[in-house]
Amino acid sequence: MKFIDPHQDRWQQVSGEDGPQSHPPVAPHRLLTLEQWHAVRAEWPQGVAVGVMLPNDADVEDVAADLPRLALVVLHFPKWVDGRAYSQARLLRARYGFKGEVRATGEVLVDMVPLLQRTGFDAAQLRADQKPEFARRALGFFGGHYQGDTEHPQPLFARNNPQPYASRS
Repeated sequence: MKFIDPHQDRWQQVSGEDGPQSHPPVAPHRLLTLEQWHAVRAEWPQGVAVGVMLPNDADVEDVAADLPRLALVVLHFPKWVDGRAYSQARLLRARYGFKGEVRATGEVLVDMVPLLQRTGFDAAQLRADQKPEFARRALGFFGGHYQGDTEHPQPLFARNNPQPYASRS
């Protein structure tokens, strides 16, 4: 998992004095709101890296047709107890086969990192008071999981024994 330093992030949001611009200019590594993306997607050139910030109350299906054109989807945790972005990440990976970066932002705590990884996130911007070195360590807390996840869809027992119910003679 990659931990994002917001001061060194190549992805840039496009906003003006009054908030996000409604029709942002085309440039590589633009990070757009869902509304901005809907305004420019028809004329956004193929091959120009673009990312979309998806609110945690938005339906992933709103961007499903555009996923092949997106390099990054940012999912937001407005509160650490609000887990809807976990479901969004899982849907992006498992149902829609999204191969780009899925990033967590907002109230992202070290304790959340193992579940972020299991549900399909591959990057996180930790809350300012959280330390990346502790988050990296948290990724090693659990040696294995009984349930499948986005990286290993089969349950642990099925990976270790591909035919658990085969007849035994």
